Amino acid sequence: MTTDTSSPDSAASSLRDSARRTLAVEQQAIAALAERLDDHFDRACALVLACQGRVVVTGMGKSGHIAGKIAATLASTGTPSFFVHPGEASHGDLGMITPGDVVLALSNSGETAEVTALLPLLKRLGTPLISMTGRPDSTLGRHADAHLDSGVAREACPLDLAPTASTTAALALGDALAVALLEARGFTAEDFARSHPGGSLGKRLLLRVRDLMHEGSRLPRVPLGSPLRDALLEITRQGLGFTCVVDTDGRLAGVYTDGDLRRTLDHYSDLSGLSVDDVMTRPGKRIAPDVLAAEAVRVMEDNRITALAVVDETGRPIGALHMHDLLTSGVI
Repeated sequence: MTTDTSSPDSAASSLRDSARRTLAVEQQAIAALAERLDDHFDRACALVLACQGRVVVTGMGKSGHIAGKIAATLASTGTPSFFVHPGEASHGDLGMITPGDVVLALSNSGETAEVTALLPLLKRLGTPLISMTGRPDSTLGRHADAHLDSGVAREACPLDLAPTASTTAALALGDALAVALLEARGFTAEDFARSHPGGSLGKRLLLRVRDLMHEGSRLPRVPLGSPLRDALLEITRQGLGFTCVVDTDGRLAGVYTDGDLRRTLDHYSDLSGLSVDDVMTRPGKRIAPDVLAAEAVRVMEDNRITALAVVDETGRPIGALHMHDLLTSGVI
């Protein structure tokens, strides 16, 4: 078979036309799913919500790949779940399934031998079965406690053979199930972050100011009445671009920053007689240690500053937070 390369524009157009037809077929397949949602979907959700164990998702071939993704989506959205290969299940892995679990089995035909072979074993265990097939009257469809119809009019493949629209529809229906369960559980963004601690969302929602702040000897601090020179030395020593200024009770009275220094130089030709009290910013921006690090980013951006004093409930500084700490931690 040879390929005509004499007209690249025409060939590219033909390729794009093919892609558009594929997308149109798959779009229609997904749209048709909404019209077929019925009380079986409600029943499937009820079975999962009542489940005391985990949702075990299984499928063979391309359906198996989709099943693995559905299991991962369920697990990350509040429904404990894992994938079991149906062939391995018949050779020992069935021991991973308990009566307290729910099984979600995928098969476009509903007749996949490796999957239907599990039916007697599941019935014996008393494990509820949710099937997702393209044929409600199939073996899997008839023996399930709830059946999700993922059928499509045709595959996107021009031969109507390769699983394309059918796998896309199954994937979308799995997402619909996961989101319905997520909302029914009242699953929050913070819950999601707990299962994604390594991602950027997890960092934004789980890291607190106290996790990132400089404390102890790394906290820049000078007392009220200090010569400006001492405040500048403290800023230089700690390298955070500011220093806290505390009163006799140790409470934050204000801050002196690199920006304040520029303003001081604009207004005073001689700095030698200045006290930090004369030029500091009162009362100074501050934040509590248990506030989300993402909130600290917002405060810094809104006020166009790069550092914050961290204070306890009495107003005493216990730490210092710099924008660089937020950058290196992945919060921003």
